[in-house]
Amino acid sequence: MLLNIIVLVIGFIILIKGADLFVDGASGIAGNFKVSKILIGLTIVAFGTSAPEFAVSVKSLLINSGDMVLGNVIGSNILNILLILGLSALVHPLNVKNNTVKKELPITLMITCAFAVLLSDNLFAGNIVNSFPRGDGLVLILFFGVFMYYLISMMRNKIEDEEDTNLPSLKKSIVLTLLGLIGIVLGSNFVVDSASGLAKIIGISERMISLTIVALGTSLPELVTSVTATKKGEYDIAIGNVVGSNIFNVGVVIGIPIALLGGINNINFSYIDITIMIISALLLFLFSFNDHKISKKEGIIFLITFVIYYSYVIIG
Repeated sequence: MLLNIIVLVIGFIILIKGADLFVDGASGIAGNFKVSKILIGLTIVAFGTSAPEFAVSVKSLLINSGDMVLGNVIGSNILNILLILGLSALVHPLNVKNNTVKKELPITLMITCAFAVLLSDNLFAGNIVNSFPRGDGLVLILFFGVFMYYLISMMRNKIEDEEDTNLPSLKKSIVLTLLGLIGIVLGSNFVVDSASGLAKIIGISERMISLTIVALGTSLPELVTSVTATKKGEYDIAIGNVVGSNIFNVGVVIGIPIALLGGINNINFSYIDITIMIISALLLFLFSFNDHKISKKEGIIFLITFVIYYSYVIIG
């Protein structure tokens, strides 16, 4: 058991450092091509910080830990909004651009609801067990394609920010990106193997392990990135990181591995988990729609919801 805990901690350290290098390198590449900050937040930063979730999902499917795959994404999407944006809003109220409220947040809510519907077979046909076949993965990839189409359109109409004189060179950025990816893959292997081992030793379900330890561990890059961005006044990156990560988690972290490696049978997740995931996305949209800002008070509401839900997960 002690060995599993040590490997888990080492895995998290490698994951976080790998994601940190990846984001620095990928952001440097984007900066060298003068991509706008909100686009960096929605793509390079969001996809980079979601790379641990993707690596963990692929590894989990390969060892037939389907609950780990779903719990990782559900837990990470809940954490991204309730914990990460909640803490970020406490640091400073987050300004949300009009375009984000009208387009990006509705896309987030749409793909989250689609994911929830695909998970809930039993609600529509009471005589079948919830499952997540290849076809469901393909549906999520199609939804992600809509998001990518939006990003391409946004890129064509982007307004370039002022040039950053502190950018690393393109060569250095590529090296950092490659080193980061290696760290992410290695770290994810350690995390999944040790988390699965702990679940069996302690006798608790993979659902709880994946919703708590694994989800928090793979969301740490998003947490560090968004809070740091908020401190620096880079609200576009903080918001874009979470929005892009949640869309990436559903469309790619779940969609692609399921479509390529096969589906998941006998899903063991509570509808409470799925409901909280939808409520989180809905609250984010409503708070932002109201005054194009996530205030400190709304950040506290996020955090209270987070505490209540995770108390239920741990106690239940």
